[in-house]
Amino acid sequence: MFRDRKHAGELLAKLLAGYRGSTDAVILALPRGGVPVAAVIARTLALPLDVFLVHKIGAPSEPELAVGAVAADGLIVLDEKAIAMMHISQTALDAIIAREREEFVRRERLYRGDQPPLALEGQIVILVDDGLATGYTMLAAVRSVRRQRPARVVVAVPVALRETLDWVGAEADEAVCVYTPSRLEAVGQFYEDFGQVSDYQVKEQLEQSRRA
Repeated sequence: MFRDRKHAGELLAKLLAGYRGSTDAVILALPRGGVPVAAVIARTLALPLDVFLVHKIGAPSEPELAVGAVAADGLIVLDEKAIAMMHISQTALDAIIAREREEFVRRERLYRGDQPPLALEGQIVILVDDGLATGYTMLAAVRSVRRQRPARVVVAVPVALRETLDWVGAEADEAVCVYTPSRLEAVGQFYEDFGQVSDYQVKEQLEQSRRA
C-alpha cells in the first residue's frame, strides 16, 4: 500500500488538507516511526511539528506484544483482560513502566535539547503515527493530550483496522486514515520499506522543522 513512511505521509496530508496553514493547529508525532510520516504532513500543511512521547508496554514474555501503553506524563492504559490471561504480575508491570519512564527522560533530552514542548492548550492537536496495531499507544497519547486542554484532538494514521480506528477515534474528535484493511497482523506489512527509524533521524527531522 505504501512505498515508505514518506509516501504514507504524502497520502495522509491530502486527507488533512483542511488544516493547511492553520494558526491554531500543531502536528505531534509518536516516535519513532510516526516522525517521518508527520514530518511530511507538517511540511505540506505548513504546521509546527513536535514529538509526543508515549510507548507501548510489552508483555514480559513477548516484548513486541502490547498489553498497554504509558505516556511521558505518567498516564497509563492497560489491557486488563490480556494481562489477566497472561498472568502478568503487578511487579513485572511496574518494572516495565519504570524502564519506559527512564527512556522518556533520555529521549526528551536527545530530541528537544533546550527546546520546550509546543503549548497545546486551545490548539488543534493532530496526533500522527505510522499505523495502529493494538491502538494502545495512540489511545494513551489521546488521553494524555486531553489533560492539556486542547481545542480539538485529531488522530491521523496511514493504516489501521476499522474497529481499532473506531475504538481509538471514539476518544478523539476526529480520526483520519488512508487505508483500513480487513486484516492486520503488523503495520509493517503495508509498507514496502519499513526500516527502523533511528533517534538521530528523529532529532534531525525535528530540527529541520524548527528551522522551517
